[in-house]
Amino acid sequence: MADNDNHVLISNPTDLKPSTAWSETVWAYTSEEELVDHSTKARLCVATLLPFKDKKPDWDGFNKSVRWMQQCGEHYGVEMVFVLNADTGYIFDLSNDLYAEVLRRFRAEFPEQRFIAGVTARGAENDTAFKAERYWPLLDIAQEHDNCEMMIMTSKLLNTLENEPRRDAYFQIAEHLIRPGIAHALEPSFVSWATPFDPWLFHEIALHPAYVGGKVSTLDEPHFHYWAAMCKGLNLPFSPHSGDDYGIATAIKLGLPLLIGAGVSACPLICAARDMWLLDSVADKKFKTGTGRFDTRVYKLFEAFQSFEDLVFRLDDRMSASPYKHSTAHVLHQLGLIDSPEAHPDCKDLRGPDEARRMTEAMRRPKRLAEKLGVPYFGA
Repeated sequence: MADNDNHVLISNPTDLKPSTAWSETVWAYTSEEELVDHSTKARLCVATLLPFKDKKPDWDGFNKSVRWMQQCGEHYGVEMVFVLNADTGYIFDLSNDLYAEVLRRFRAEFPEQRFIAGVTARGAENDTAFKAERYWPLLDIAQEHDNCEMMIMTSKLLNTLENEPRRDAYFQIAEHLIRPGIAHALEPSFVSWATPFDPWLFHEIALHPAYVGGKVSTLDEPHFHYWAAMCKGLNLPFSPHSGDDYGIATAIKLGLPLLIGAGVSACPLICAARDMWLLDSVADKKFKTGTGRFDTRVYKLFEAFQSFEDLVFRLDDRMSASPYKHSTAHVLHQLGLIDSPEAHPDCKDLRGPDEARRMTEAMRRPKRLAEKLGVPYFGA
């Protein structure tokens, strides 16, 4: 395919090379309008918060918040999947014992509920080269359970590999998978050493049978859009999940899954938007307009929950959004779902003493709109 300047863009995956950049492909120039989908109500994967009280896990609050999110999904007919022990669940501060306890308690309390377990490397602090076996300890714990998927979270030594050995590393990890895998890509806006998947690497992973989907955590780059365009254009057997907490509406418009921390604090709003975006003719639309069309009030809902989440995920002085977990705890506390807005006692990414007030202010507009639209479960 050639653009207006007669520059040939790659559209055939056989022409991809490990060195190919997205800007050399048609998928980097596919408009959102070409990808819009008003017929698919994709799942919402909520990166579940592990709440704390008096420096110990608040298991009652954990269960109560999960039930609340289940209610949101059931009300709007949205498939809910709970992402456990990922960043929102403090994976980097969890011992292996507490990691296992989270999964064990969740499965005991919610025996039929599907979950995704975050999995990262353990014991690699002094390594000088990537070792796939560093992923085995958490994989062995998580894969004891069924009805679940494994999110292979990136690590520094994995990220620093060139594309071909990086592909081989993901394939090595896949050899240890007995549950469906989700490949996780990070971008430099999260950590300085992160590098996104180039198109050749993405295509290679997308075709591996062990990986049913992937998550791209992005704030400043449109790589989720690139993933969506390639998957649709090539009909790949791979489900791209958006990890963009600053662009939540995009995945809804494209009929693709979200896998985000914002799925906790904005859960009822996102579930409502999933339903409102569908045409009346879609069988699993719960609340029809009676016109055959989608509910255009969803555009105001997009604005309301995005302005809210922009404050939950606001950047700190280090230009990091990591304290969002502390903000999320304040939101759940104000909704009466957990007893304390504490963060994990070892977590250094904290908000200031005025965070309760700031979250009260942040919730005003979405609360008002939720009441106007009849969206339940978001407080009075």
